[in-house]
Amino acid sequence: MREHDVFSADGTRIRLWRTDAEGPDVLLSPGLGAVPAVWPELPSARVHTWHHRGTLDSDRPADPSRVEVADHVADALAVLDDGGVERCVVMGWSMGVTVAAEMALRHPDRVTGLMLVTGAPGDAFAHVLGLPGVPAAVRRLLGVGGVTALKAAAPLLDAVLHRVPVPDVGGPLVGSLRRYLRHDWGWYFTLALALGRTPRLDLTGVTCPTTVLAGRYDFLASSDGVLGPVAALPQARVRVLPNTHFLPLEDPQVVVDELELLLDRADAVRRAVHEDVEGPLTSRSRPRA
Repeated sequence: MREHDVFSADGTRIRLWRTDAEGPDVLLSPGLGAVPAVWPELPSARVHTWHHRGTLDSDRPADPSRVEVADHVADALAVLDDGGVERCVVMGWSMGVTVAAEMALRHPDRVTGLMLVTGAPGDAFAHVLGLPGVPAAVRRLLGVGGVTALKAAAPLLDAVLHRVPVPDVGGPLVGSLRRYLRHDWGWYFTLALALGRTPRLDLTGVTCPTTVLAGRYDFLASSDGVLGPVAALPQARVRVLPNTHFLPLEDPQVVVDELELLLDRADAVRRAVHEDVEGPLTSRSRPRA
């Protein structure tokens, strides 16, 4: 994995990281403030991603209001442009789903496939505490109120979490936990509020192959909120798995397998549109009539 800096459209310095694997390019829209080690290794793809503005090694924007979903999409485009990537599969996790979906809507020419993992495309707070009988308006109120309270308590969180002892043994995941605990929690929850208040996105215009993974026991992004926006998409593949919000950590092989299948589907569409294809489009295609 290699890291270096790029500058987004508004001049904000963004730290990106990418893997050296051979294979097609994939853009990862990460969970808010997530560190690289929480995402499974994807050996069949060259992954490009970044640290959200103001987190880890990325700068805050000069204008603190530049933390809306459009600003994160601009950061994603800067990452792709730096890597010389014209078009690729885009995958999002948690609140990164909102950014990935918005990118597919704003820049369909850059997105060949879309993978959404345990996250709602917009209106994220309406899908927390997905318990039967709890109306979306109540969930939204609880979500916004809870994050607002955490933002107010940020000085205390900084004082406590920045001093949590993390052992020097345990591999990269433990070291990543140390970096995660060192967030400026006031800024972290500022980002969360801005992204979480993004209105629900209408994905009916998305035509690329799409995969959605939802966790049956996910209390941060209920399965109805994850699945509802993609129900009518013509090329959507949907799986509800016995996992929580942290599916990439709990069952990384599912993520790897589903990404490989999505890459296969996206390549089949590309070849069907741009090439005179003989034989099956994918290994799972039915023979031509």
